[in-house]
Amino acid sequence: MAIQAVMFDLDDTLLWDERSVEEAFGAACQTGSRAAGVDPKALEEAVRREARALYESYETFRFTQMIGINPFEGLWANFTAGEQPEFRQLEQLAPVYRKESWRRGLKQLGIDNEELAQKLATQFAAERRARPHVYEETFEILEQLKGNYKLLLLTNGSPDLQQEKLDGVPQLAPFFDHIVISGSFGKGKPDPSIFQHALGLLGINPEHVLMVGDKLTTDIQGALSAGVHSVWLNRNAKTNTTEIIPAFQIKHLSELVAIIQSFA
Repeated sequence: MAIQAVMFDLDDTLLWDERSVEEAFGAACQTGSRAAGVDPKALEEAVRREARALYESYETFRFTQMIGINPFEGLWANFTAGEQPEFRQLEQLAPVYRKESWRRGLKQLGIDNEELAQKLATQFAAERRARPHVYEETFEILEQLKGNYKLLLLTNGSPDLQQEKLDGVPQLAPFFDHIVISGSFGKGKPDPSIFQHALGLLGINPEHVLMVGDKLTTDIQGALSAGVHSVWLNRNAKTNTTEIIPAFQIKHLSELVAIIQSFA
């Protein structure tokens, strides 16, 4: 039952998206602090809170949940791709959502300034685009696996935004035999159908495939439902409070090699 293929999640598995978002917030909130005298951390917390609430209020929310697009991606995404009509709604909503999230966050701190809100919304998007961080071990593990196993990237998100993330690190995409983006497919992880689609592209039975990802509720749950061996990348030693039990748990991508070899 040797492993013949490895599926990888993208965000916070290969790309350090969380760091990119934190740094973008940090830079924009420092600008807000200088302009309005507010505490930058308090501003970040307020904007995060208001952005999430506003995002969940839109009629597109269920669609974004299904595809797997989070509120903070909405703060810099343009949603110019994707065939579903909801993407056209999101494309129209995006500029309003970005500005309004910052306006409401500022308002929570007693600052009513639409011009500043627009400035910070624009800066956040630019800062996030300028910060495509990759984990130090990403290319090392892909180099080890490339040529010995089929590799597939399976990522939730908007087609244009996920492509933009890949374009920001151009060395990454060539490692993969296939790249599957939920917004292009029509459903996101953990829906079994996107895993079945990925397996069909690979032409390999699920018992010969590993899925590696950082999120139990999408990567691991979906792998389990598709009969794929699941590897939970738990870099920060989080406690699993769910009923989702991965086949394997690792703290570093280098641990994958021993897991794969254990199947030989």
